[in-house]
Amino acid sequence: MELLPFDDYVAQLNRKRMSAGVLFYDAAGRVLLVEPSYKPHWDIPGGAVDAGEAPWTTAAREVREEIGIEPRLGRLLVIDYVTDDGRMPEGVAFVFDGGQLDQATVAELALTDPEIVSVRLCSLDDVASRVKPSLAARLRATLEALADGTTVLCEEGNPIGR
Repeated sequence: MELLPFDDYVAQLNRKRMSAGVLFYDAAGRVLLVEPSYKPHWDIPGGAVDAGEAPWTTAAREVREEIGIEPRLGRLLVIDYVTDDGRMPEGVAFVFDGGQLDQATVAELALTDPEIVSVRLCSLDDVASRVKPSLAARLRATLEALADGTTVLCEEGNPIGR
């Protein structure tokens, strides 16, 4: 049996996109959403992982860029496998705990990134009308992980093995 040269093997490996976001929340359990200027749905602070960048580095960088604060990232709450939807390739989304914010802090956030139009603390009911269904499901799983002290594995936002 002839072995495939290592460089050829590496060249044929699949590549997946990655994103990293941060869950900020208030004492009432509302979550912080950002309104992007470039797409119709709201999101949590975060974005695409750059080549050579760790997901936790991405999460902190995106928070600084989008809402102007230096986050103290907590634990990893969710790892979500996202399937190819015909427009975007399959990927993996990470969500980290950003901690609790109060309304005064949210009101003072510096929105210097032109990609972000506004921010808002939203209840889960309100979240469902603003974000894509897969993110709404992911946020439900994220809040469960936060409450349970666990990390939840998901597919399209839906917890697996529960």
